Amino acid sequence: MSHHPIRLEFAHDLRPQTFVLAPGLCTVVGVRFSSGGERELGLLFLCPPATKPGELRHEMGSASPLLLLLLPVLCYAADDESLHTCTYPPYRWCSSWKIAIVCKVEQQCPVLFQPPTSKNAPPVSVSLFYESLCPACRNFLTLQLFPTWLMLFEIMNVTLVPYGNAQETNVSGKWEFTCQHGEDECLLNMVETCVMDTVKDPSDAFAIIFCMESSSSIKNSLDSCLKIYSPTTSPDDIMKCTKSDQGNKLMHQNAQLTDALEPPHKYVPWIVINGQHTDELQAQAQEGLFNLVCKLYKGQKPSACLSNSSSLHLNNLCLK
Repeated sequence: MSHHPIRLEFAHDLRPQTFVLAPGLCTVVGVRFSSGGERELGLLFLCPPATKPGELRHEMGSASPLLLLLLPVLCYAADDESLHTCTYPPYRWCSSWKIAIVCKVEQQCPVLFQPPTSKNAPPVSVSLFYESLCPACRNFLTLQLFPTWLMLFEIMNVTLVPYGNAQETNVSGKWEFTCQHGEDECLLNMVETCVMDTVKDPSDAFAIIFCMESSSSIKNSLDSCLKIYSPTTSPDDIMKCTKSDQGNKLMHQNAQLTDALEPPHKYVPWIVINGQHTDELQAQAQEGLFNLVCKLYKGQKPSACLSNSSSLHLNNLCLK
């Protein structure tokens, strides 16, 4: 199945949207922050040729804390022919020139990606302490953290700690958890923790969590997100982990990491940059993580950092 690029742009103020058009698959392969009269986030999708660009374009209006997009969206399929020798998941097609050439998408990639830069400086470390059903956390993860990582994965490391404002109690040697947004959030915190433990490739695990957090129904999204990003991983294995002693231990570790924060967290998302949290770093990360990572990286800047960029103001929080 051959593909062509479709760009989908959003205005500064965002409202939850999900695009479901028809059988087939369009895949996001890159993100670009662009400047102009309106702040915009541009997404590049690879879609079957039968898809009309106008069918994917949607203007967003009034503000809301969550964008339920930026995951593969459904669109019209052209044919059933495979991509020949390309065995990489679509979100990696523009991760290197070698993969882009193998997957025959090199013409779509130059604007968004470049050949790997020399690793002449430590990567910027971004740690996100969050909870799975906090709207502000979902907003930051889907609209700032994951897009920035797609663009700057070569110069940044990401750590996810799903726990947030939860509380734990030791009952007869086993930890029990109470979560800010109820039992579903405790389960989903555990599911995302088990995804990171079970799916061995951290990039795949991050993509699955992003896919879940982008869904209009996080609780029902695990199966479909695994099929897209880690088809060899069984949902049963993930759910088995959530009920196991190992899952309980992993969530206790998340609680310990969260309780050890210095200064102690007062809200989520709580963002730690290069081991530090300050009000200024938090504000800069939520205003424009992409710009912040580019500014903090001390090595040779990737070309994405050298282009004009703008930020989306996403400073809503879930207070303790």
